[in-house]
Amino acid sequence: MIYSMTGYAVATADSPRGALHCELRSVNSRFLDLQFRIAEELRAAEPMLRELIGARIARGKVDCRLSLSESPRTDAARLNAPALERLKILEKEISKTFPAASTLSVAELLRWPGVVAEAGMDDEAVRAALEALARRALDELCTARGREGAKLAAALLGRAAEMRRRLAEIAPLVPEAVAAQRARLVERLREVLDAGVEERIRAEVALFAAKSDVDEELTRLAAHLDEVERVVKKGGAAGKRLDFLAQELNREANTLASKAAGLRIADGALELKLLIEQIREQVQNIE
Repeated sequence: MIYSMTGYAVATADSPRGALHCELRSVNSRFLDLQFRIAEELRAAEPMLRELIGARIARGKVDCRLSLSESPRTDAARLNAPALERLKILEKEISKTFPAASTLSVAELLRWPGVVAEAGMDDEAVRAALEALARRALDELCTARGREGAKLAAALLGRAAEMRRRLAEIAPLVPEAVAAQRARLVERLREVLDAGVEERIRAEVALFAAKSDVDEELTRLAAHLDEVERVVKKGGAAGKRLDFLAQELNREANTLASKAAGLRIADGALELKLLIEQIREQVQNIE
């Protein structure tokens, strides 16, 4: 299957800490570029997310957003009794030295580092829920990229088939166009050259025929189209290969246009270039 680099997925799940929310967006990129926006209490999940995404996606810029909406009934936050006891002892010692010092308020106690213990990603139940959520969102993203990729593959095969029709129309025109151009060239040369230079005329005509021979270009274009169809039908990470083939198709079409011995061949070469440009635009979206 051919995959697009464009896709979107969102998934939610419940956990012992509250509701987990995972959002994945992907767009075009030359390489795999992972961007994470993760709630601080879930930051430990980033290596796991990076590994899961890297195993499923080869190219594209992927933006992963992960958040947690804690439930009011959750016991995620709890008081750290040992820390409170140490703080109590310290307060007594300070009061002996500074009797006029005021005692700590409840708000100050709660803000004191270590007093409130957060149940972070060490909680195995939360970790398991988060991994299951990430896998579900990733499945949805890959499915969306696959649907888009199927459309791109159909478009590429359609453009390739249209190019084959253009090549089939151009090929029969070449011998007749070259012969007509050769006859006109011979006539003009005889008008400007003396009658005794038939050898020079034959040399110029032979040179013209060599420069107007487009059999090689037509053969290469057909071979490149064969490879495009093979790569698309094979599937997988084919974007870079197809981009290279589009460049080669464009190179041969340019040469064909420069050698065109007639207007109809030149028009056909131009139509080929337009189709190739459409192929190149589609290929930029393929993984």
